[in-house]
Amino acid sequence: MIRAAIATVLTLLALPAHAIEIQDVTSPKGIKAWLVQDDSIPFVALDIQFKGGASMDAPEKRGAINLMTALLEEGAGKRDSTQFAQAVEDLGARISFDADDDTLSVGFRALSENRDEAADLLALALTQPRFDDSAVQRVRAQVQAVIRSEATDPNSIAAKELARQAWGDHPYATSLNGTEESVAKLTRQDLVAAKNRILARDRVVVGAAGDISPEELGPLLDRILGGLPEAATAPLPDKAELQLTGGTTVIDWDSPQTVVSFAGPGIAIDDPDYFAAFVANHILGGGGFSSRLMTEVREKRGLTYGVGTALATGLFGQSWQGGMAGGNDTTGQAVDLIRQEWAGMAEGVTQKELTDAKTYLTGEYPLRFDGNGRIAAILAGMQLIGFPIDYINTRNDKVEAVTAEDVARVSKRLLDPAQLRFVLVGRPEGVESTD
Repeated sequence: MIRAAIATVLTLLALPAHAIEIQDVTSPKGIKAWLVQDDSIPFVALDIQFKGGASMDAPEKRGAINLMTALLEEGAGKRDSTQFAQAVEDLGARISFDADDDTLSVGFRALSENRDEAADLLALALTQPRFDDSAVQRVRAQVQAVIRSEATDPNSIAAKELARQAWGDHPYATSLNGTEESVAKLTRQDLVAAKNRILARDRVVVGAAGDISPEELGPLLDRILGGLPEAATAPLPDKAELQLTGGTTVIDWDSPQTVVSFAGPGIAIDDPDYFAAFVANHILGGGGFSSRLMTEVREKRGLTYGVGTALATGLFGQSWQGGMAGGNDTTGQAVDLIRQEWAGMAEGVTQKELTDAKTYLTGEYPLRFDGNGRIAAILAGMQLIGFPIDYINTRNDKVEAVTAEDVARVSKRLLDPAQLRFVLVGRPEGVESTD
């Protein structure tokens, strides 16, 4: 497996991203997938994404999708948890499940000689999960332990409060883990209902990479997904409207340092200004030690070990967010600097900043294609957010086309410090809530 990954990395590094040929495949039952075929290694990877993710939780059932997802590998059909895991291991395969607020994702890795048998196991997990009481109680306890841990973690506390203020009554506003109380009330019937709310053929996108032809992939897709219902039992969530107002929220926490989370309006990936915002974010806070925030807050003044920003582009809502941590006595100064740099982006960037950002962003892109699993995930992600099949060919051209004027325009549009909300968890000196 390691040699296979290394071989794929070397092949991809030797080629520009546009040399990767993507094939559009439709199975006999109408399931669509994008495929990058590579017969050099007898190994195939699939990345299967179901739209909606944990945002598909039913009312009063927060945490059900997350718990259900964690239980998909805990036995299926006639095999209990141990037997199912052993069957996967015996085939040298890997099957994984994960949920976030936008998707329920399935990872599948198998040697070519065993892919049909491994596919049958995955199909069982998706269509006939057991939800045995012993497994439910064990995984429920694990989830509740995570919830209790997050309740004492300043980073989690800050992130949850910021999300609560940002997204109102949308599922984005609450943790996909649910609460101890909501998870405790979930029954096996709730888990079956949660599965039916999301695991259906009308919600799925698939990326595939490795030793498989389009003619072979179609039947494999039907083998894995053909037994799922044609349509899910619940509609996708509505779009989330960002409800943040500018200002500061301070949550008292006995600690020598303060954790800071902040966010303002974001931008959708299909917005004409998205790539200008993408470049702007790199210059502002997404570029590591080369970013303005790292320079001003850490390098010049030593107020934090690290500060960064990111475009959070969810399927149902977007924000432009960031975070840092620093001493209680200097956090107020750091927050002021972040606001200044937030506003300063509208005044423009230098040609060197622009050139350096574009050089990095275009240069690192081919490095993402470092193995069949990563390629399959990229292909699924492209479909999920609606990118065209030639996106890999054109992505760097879009980055290169961004001008300083574009960066200034999108910064004026989005980076308004009056709309920037800070959540501070700690005891920052001289800083009070402005709510």
